[in-house]
Amino acid sequence: MGGGGGGAEEELTAQETALYDRQIRVWGVDAQKRLSKAHVLVCGVNGTTIEFCKNIVLAGVGSLSLMDDHIVTEDDLSANFLIPHDESMYGGRSRADVCCQSLKDFNPMVRVDVAKGDPSLIDGEFIDRFDIIVVSCASLKTKLFINENCRKRNKHIAFYSIECKDSCGEIFVDLQNHSYVQKKPGVDPKQMELTYPSLQEAIDVPWKSLPKRTTKLHFAMRVLESYELSEGRSPGETSLSDLPAVLARRKDMCDRMSLNESQIPTALLERLLAAGKKEHPPVCAILGGILGQEVIKSISCKGDPIKNFFYFDAADGKGIMEDIPPTPAD
Repeated sequence: MGGGGGGAEEELTAQETALYDRQIRVWGVDAQKRLSKAHVLVCGVNGTTIEFCKNIVLAGVGSLSLMDDHIVTEDDLSANFLIPHDESMYGGRSRADVCCQSLKDFNPMVRVDVAKGDPSLIDGEFIDRFDIIVVSCASLKTKLFINENCRKRNKHIAFYSIECKDSCGEIFVDLQNHSYVQKKPGVDPKQMELTYPSLQEAIDVPWKSLPKRTTKLHFAMRVLESYELSEGRSPGETSLSDLPAVLARRKDMCDRMSLNESQIPTALLERLLAAGKKEHPPVCAILGGILGQEVIKSISCKGDPIKNFFYFDAADGKGIMEDIPPTPAD
């Protein structure tokens, strides 16, 4: 089954055709129809997801719901460009509420609303309202819970998680069973089928079975989330003072996974710990731009999608896709 967004039978209005003329020329009227019928939920409003939201609202997604009840603090101002620096305008308001109106202003034809609640408690009936769910600044436990619920539904719901830790970023994609059209210059369009592992299956893959060239950031992120999970920490609630304990966790995990500790450099773990909850705005823009493209590809069923991790590190300026296949069942 392909990406979300439902059928594309209904015609675009004259207003939609005029507004989206340029992008219709790029990806076609059928893709634009699908996009205009797609419903997206973003759990966790930060600098990275707001870049994504801006992109899909401008592109003409059907509706966007924001779920984040956290009250805006000064820390949110550094990377989230939609939060005004005037405390009288954001004081006492949630991140989702502050950003909702600004996103409406980007494109009045897109329905943008606030979904109250806790992402770790959302149920299947609520999830059924959406075609795409994006999760950020949530614990591994919450991501696994939402991803599992997406997979249990009768309808196809694409799941994405995205994190920016200062100069480093990670995107995870689960499109379950995805059909799409692959187009290459000089070659006839080809129908392709991809099967994705769940987040649980992807992180359960033994490290020793992964290619030797797997990016070090993949392993470092697994160590950090394992440490946060064991300590009951929320994402980003770490600092350099946690380094000794994180290095002990690295040794334990490498011993169990038969991986040399040099594959997870101490300097990289130091950078991730020092980042805390900080996001680097240029990296937010890169990650949000890539995720926007991926969601549009998923909805339109056109173009090769990411399978299934994407990593970016500003230290070397590289974006790397890692296909982590699940371990075959015995």
